Amino acid sequence: MDMDIKEIDGACHCGTVRLRVRLSNGLNSARRCTCSYCRMKGAVAVSADLGGVDVVAGAEALTVYQFNTMSAKHHFCSKCGIYTHHQRRSNPNQYGVNAAILAGVSPFDFTELPVMDGINHPSDNGGGPRVAGTLKFIPAG
Repeated sequence: MDMDIKEIDGACHCGTVRLRVRLSNGLNSARRCTCSYCRMKGAVAVSADLGGVDVVAGAEALTVYQFNTMSAKHHFCSKCGIYTHHQRRSNPNQYGVNAAILAGVSPFDFTELPVMDGINHPSDNGGGPRVAGTLKFIPAG
């Protein structure tokens, strides 16, 4: 897997929503988060600048979910329910993009991922992003 990939296509499960993504730091920015929403959706996110996500098809099928401070905007397909990307609360100039929607990428390609402390969000405590732990995938056999 090319961790330094710059541009990649992505799509939701049903293929209605299709994106062209220009990653800020390739797949090297992959992470998970402990906030209440991310904990439940379980996605691995990678970063793209705001101008780095183009919806090439299915914009009308995208739905936005916001909660708590209403800062982050979580986009998902209204047909299949797959989370595609979100405008980040910790850095509103970036999107977090669901790595699993990217062509040829699986969340299980990442053997070790930092898990960001979203429960104690940096926007709430005045500090910078804090790593809460590390999530590991160890293939059987």
